[in-house]
Order: sequence, then C-alpha cells, then structure tokens
Amino acid sequence: MMRILANDGLAEPAIAKLESAGFEVLTTKVAQEQLIPYLNKENIRALLVRSATQVNEELIDACPGLLLIGRAGVGLDNIAVAHARKKGLHVIHTPNASANSVAELVFAHLLGGTRFLHESNRHMPLEGDQQFRALKKAYAAGREVRGKTLGIIGFGGIGEAVARIGLGLGMEVCFHDTHRDRAVMTLEFAGGQQYDLEIQGFGLDELLSRSDFVTLHVPAQDRPVIGSRELGLMPRGAGLINTSRGGVIDEEALLAALDSGHLSFAGLDVFAEEPRPGVRLLMNPDLSLSPHIGGSTLEAQERIGLELAGQVVELLKKAD
Repeated sequence: MMRILANDGLAEPAIAKLESAGFEVLTTKVAQEQLIPYLNKENIRALLVRSATQVNEELIDACPGLLLIGRAGVGLDNIAVAHARKKGLHVIHTPNASANSVAELVFAHLLGGTRFLHESNRHMPLEGDQQFRALKKAYAAGREVRGKTLGIIGFGGIGEAVARIGLGLGMEVCFHDTHRDRAVMTLEFAGGQQYDLEIQGFGLDELLSRSDFVTLHVPAQDRPVIGSRELGLMPRGAGLINTSRGGVIDEEALLAALDSGHLSFAGLDVFAEEPRPGVRLLMNPDLSLSPHIGGSTLEAQERIGLELAGQVVELLKKAD
C-alpha cells in the first residue's frame, strides 16, 4: 500500500477519496528539519504540501522513494519544480480550485477599504460609545465601486474570477497579462441566464494610470512588480490590493504612497516577510490586512483536496 504524507493537512473528503483508492494517508505535521528522515523511514511515496512546507533540492535528492509532490493551492514557489521533474517526480497543483475564494477576499478588502471598515472596526470597540458622532463624521466620505475602473494584473483563473465579480458590481474592468490582450468573460446569473462581455488588455503603465483600484494576481517574482515608479502612475486616491504573493509590491514604497495620501488605502493578504510582517505595515491605519487566507475557505479547501486527490490517484495508480 502506497503511503502519502499530507504535511500541511488535507480536507477529509480528499483523504477519504485517497483511502478508497487504496492509499494510506498520514496527516502527521512533521517539522521541516525532520522531514527528510521521516519520509525515508516511513517510506512515503507522495508528499502533499501547502505553503508552509519547503520542498527543496536537498529534500528531493535525499528522498529517492518519492514519486510525487503535490501543492494544495496555486503557487509552486516553495517547491524546486524543475529539479523534481528532472529527477522524474510528478509535480502537481490546483491552480483554479481556490479562484473564487481568493476573488471574494479581494472584494472584502476593496469594499472594506472604500467604506473604511478596516479602520472603523478598530475604533468602534474602543471609542464607539463615547465618540459615535465623531466616528460617523470621520467615515462618512466613502466611495461606491460601481462605475469605477478595476485594473487586474495577471489574468489567469483568479484574475478572471475577480473580473466576473467586478463586472457584476457594475465596474469597468481591464487587465494586464503578458500572454493575452483581450478576453471574453461569461457571467452566469440565477435562472441560467448568461452574458458574454469582452475585457480589454493594456500595458502595465496604461492600466495603472487608468484604474481607480488595482489588484495583483501574479506568481512569485525576483523583483517587485509595483514599486515607486508604478505607484506614481496610479491616480491620486487609488486603492491597491495584493492577494497573490509577498514581494510583488515594494512594501516601503507602498507605505510612502499611503503616508503621502497618494493612495487612499491598500489591502494585503500576503507579505514579503511571512510569518512576521513588518510592524509598520501592521500598524498603518490605511492598510486592510489578513494573514494569507485567500484560498482558505471550507469550500475551496474541499475543492483543492478533491482535485489534488484525483490527480494523485490517476498518476500513482499507473506506477503501482
């Protein structure tokens, strides 16, 4: 019986699917420094991870019994993918299973930022009983998103899910992607009604200059996609959301843009230094913050697990 280690956890339906296919699934959380001896001792043939576990070249070389590495999520930046495939291992992931969950979090930050919910939720518990009228006045200058322009950087499955919600809210939606310059989006409504809308792609600079709000959906980068120059191209009072990867925004430049008032707010679910984001980010009143939970809904985790389990069964049953 092949043994699988789901080191960062796995949804129960996915475990049941793997077990019904004849695999033994272990969900012991093994510390990074103990992972190599554990994998070898327990004869683990497949290692399933999320973002917490690093699957580097050293681990791959030291564990010849591994046949498959699976990432329960979108990015593969915590896995030495090229090295693993060179060694003949299968490397799989679930790029679209969490798309809707991430997209909804984008709008949680966006709508919260335009209506100051991130800040008023900090102040109401402390001052709401004594300063109610003052707080009402302070947060009375919110903005509607209807009719505003939403710029999406990176137009894969998550970017498309964001576009659908934006279009449903009556926003003008545009995107920047190095692989496509136009897209036709199908919006589905209750009762089976569908509408096709064409979305236009732009160069990065033009997208930034025309967008009231910008959201990033790109993989990990060697350098920031958004730095001081790019922030300067955005209209004064714009908002910026990042639910993709830490480091794709220059955080120092972001803080400067917020402090100067050039940006009205930003929403961050990911940080350059995880799990210890900088204190200046955590304390900034113009930042809406969440702890890397974009794909962490019950529905997304079930879809991710089942999709990953299906790939494992398909690939490893052939090798059995």
